[in-house]
Amino acid sequence: MDIYDKVMRLNVRGTVLGIKHAARAMIPAGSGSILCLSSISGLMGGLGPHAYSISKFTIPGVVKTVAGELCKHGLRINCISPAGIPTPLTLRMFREVFAGHNIPEEQLLAIVNASGELKGEKCEEKDVAKAALYLASDDAKFVTGHNLVVDGGFTCFKSLNLPFP
Repeated sequence: MDIYDKVMRLNVRGTVLGIKHAARAMIPAGSGSILCLSSISGLMGGLGPHAYSISKFTIPGVVKTVAGELCKHGLRINCISPAGIPTPLTLRMFREVFAGHNIPEEQLLAIVNASGELKGEKCEEKDVAKAALYLASDDAKFVTGHNLVVDGGFTCFKSLNLPFP
């Protein structure tokens, strides 16, 4: 429970406090866009440690809940849920999970990059940055309370690769 409490404080409470303070600054202007970060671990069970997954399931709910209040002030709030990206933080976390198993670095990268069905593509930092740019831009002026999933189809479907069409 100590780990659970720590992760919930960081991921959920931190998100709520960020929303609170951003909204306080934006409400007087009558416009603004708040972006929150979740994960595909918050869309499907079994993709991460329990505390992490529970916290990431919570964030899109917070966004939807707050969107109703913020839209009255001209503010938009959205969420991005990316697939795994082999950032230094992600790789460190995976190394900790697989500690003692002597997994080579290239295999670790393959594990992180396994979330995606789009042939030839991997989720990269720039994919999340482009999603954020869209949600923060005027092109998304009528998008609020949304969880934009950037995962190459991973959470949409699974191919069974059956030996017949």
